[in-house]
Amino acid sequence: MTTDGGRPRPEAGGGGSAAVAGVPEGAFLDAGVPDGTFLEEGVPDGTFLEEGVPDGGVPDGGGRLAVVRDAMAAAGVDALVLRPSPDFRFLGGAGGGFLVVTPEVCAETGEPDRLVPAGARRVGVDPEMRVRELFGLSLEAELVPAAAVLAPLRLRKEPEEVEAVARAARTAEAVLAGARELAWFGATERAMARRLAGMLLESGCEEILSVVVAAGEHTARPSHRPGERVINPGDALHVSLCGRWDGYCAEVARVYAVAEPPDDFEAMYSVVLAAHAAARRAVRPGVAASEVAVAAREVIDGSGYGRFAAPHAGRGVGLSHQEGPWLRAGDDTPLAAGMTLCVEPAIYVPELFGARVADVVVCGADGAAPLDAGVIAGGETDGPGVAAGALWVLDR
Repeated sequence: MTTDGGRPRPEAGGGGSAAVAGVPEGAFLDAGVPDGTFLEEGVPDGTFLEEGVPDGGVPDGGGRLAVVRDAMAAAGVDALVLRPSPDFRFLGGAGGGFLVVTPEVCAETGEPDRLVPAGARRVGVDPEMRVRELFGLSLEAELVPAAAVLAPLRLRKEPEEVEAVARAARTAEAVLAGARELAWFGATERAMARRLAGMLLESGCEEILSVVVAAGEHTARPSHRPGERVINPGDALHVSLCGRWDGYCAEVARVYAVAEPPDDFEAMYSVVLAAHAAARRAVRPGVAASEVAVAAREVIDGSGYGRFAAPHAGRGVGLSHQEGPWLRAGDDTPLAAGMTLCVEPAIYVPELFGARVADVVVCGADGAAPLDAGVIAGGETDGPGVAAGALWVLDR
């Protein structure tokens, strides 16, 4: 069965005169939009998903379902109850209710209790399940995280999924390239974030997960939210965009200088570029995720900026913008062909400036291959974000 898509869509924003049509106020200021907020309704209770998936959804739903059931059996999980979320979409969920998976059933319903077998002892629930939804489940079974079953299966993408992530990455990169033509002098971080959010929506972005604009000393804040700080000549500028297109996510981040870079900024920025290149060279099948982080960290430590380095070098992206494997110490997941990663080493010098470059790559048989246009290769890049290792300078 093929349904009508069920893709997230932006709601009309309230806002005042500064609001961009269709952008919920504050939805993009690095706060995210809750999964499920924009999901379409209209899929009947008990709609079976065995024989197809929604247009633009997850490919090969039938084969994937068999693998999931095998993983459930190995983990001693008798049923999965998923709400609209990345795991929900992974199994072809399209509506706004729950998706229940058992050895015999895969169906969407508003009453999950009705489809969970009466003798079920362990039920995997969605990690994004809300408290009221958990308390609403009238089940005697032990509730365990569904991620224990599904997270390992989502690590390695099928070719159709890799292409979907690539389309998302290329679209985000194109929006970021267009941002260089905007008038930055004298504007506030928040005003430019709203401009970029509008450009994302115009690109077909279904869900804006994050827009970050940080100027000057704010570039040294890893979790900065755009504010009323005015962008002036001589400022460093960090811009990152993260969104979902056709169900799949991508993030790109670039660093610019306004009119001219601050003193010592280019030297620090060159270290981030070198760390990014080192991390990419380390990506290949069989290498532990933590080893990629080590490769980036060794470059930064050798430069003298070690104490200012971000604690990780990236993470997986796909149906979620933050998923495994995590390129950080302690995650020894072996990389495999088909894993899509956001490589993003960063340096943050408190109260002074910071730099973070983020690009999406896929782990291939011979190493990392870029999925967007601006990825760094061998310490350089030919994309629109940064060129040949040089710092882009905004002149307006």
